[in-house]
Amino acid sequence: METKTAVQKKTLVGVVVSNKMKDTVSVAVSAYVKHPKYKKYSMRTKKYLAHDPGNTAQIGDKVTIRSTRPLSKHKHFEVVK
Repeated sequence: METKTAVQKKTLVGVVVSNKMKDTVSVAVSAYVKHPKYKKYSMRTKKYLAHDPGNTAQIGDKVTIRSTRPLSKHKHFEVVK
């Protein structure tokens, strides 16, 4: 007998860099990472497409995004209000 467990959804915080698509925003998420060999810290930035129903987020807004089921080929996150 299988028991269902709650899946912890990944949440990230980033800045909206594009809102030109319908119900979709592009969010840049930055992380401060340490190089494994040289021990130097650097900023790494990755962009995610996130579902934003109603196009409420504007460029420059700081938003939280949460993982969800695949909504399209590249969109796997949604904007959390």
